Amino acid sequence: MSDTSTAAFLGLVEGRRGHFRLESGHHGGLWLDLDPLFCDPPRVAPFVTALAGALRKHEAEAVCGPLLGGAFLAQLVARELGAAFCFTERVMPAHADGLYRARYRLPPGLAGRVRGRRIAMVDDVMSAGSALRGTWEELRAHGAVPVAAGALLVLGSAGADFFAERGVAVEAVARDEYALWHPDACPLCAAGVPLEDAAAPPAA
Repeated sequence: MSDTSTAAFLGLVEGRRGHFRLESGHHGGLWLDLDPLFCDPPRVAPFVTALAGALRKHEAEAVCGPLLGGAFLAQLVARELGAAFCFTERVMPAHADGLYRARYRLPPGLAGRVRGRRIAMVDDVMSAGSALRGTWEELRAHGAVPVAAGALLVLGSAGADFFAERGVAVEAVARDEYALWHPDACPLCAAGVPLEDAAAPPAA
């Protein structure tokens, strides 16, 4: 049997400890570099299969993921489920203060394809759930029916709680604890630890 534990997943990615501003606007002490995750398909395959198995009971007609990693995952899960695939793209306002400012948009050519369809949303990792929250809002705005939010790894409870409170099932292959702080109550800020904006695009 393949190992799909939290430790096994963390063995596939690089993690850094520090003081990070996350896409949601929260601060955290751990950042996972997920860019290489799908570069070795055989290693990530057991996690994809496990997530697809957990999502199967929701009878989704399509699987949607936010670019980048969520979209890669959505395509793989959709293939296992025999479902359609779609994705959302991040749009970050110029002044992104506060929490959950990122927006996720369906490409124009896909917006009409989701109306009335049962959609499973997936992302590689969910902590605060900013990308999946944005995807959920976009799908609903176009008449889709999001039935589940899935991730290979769920960190903490902030993102999962958001969906559970709205009747959207949450499926995770692995889970781990994770501390998120509001910027006004961040102990790392209080300790003077330099802040890195993990959600900012790389410099050109």
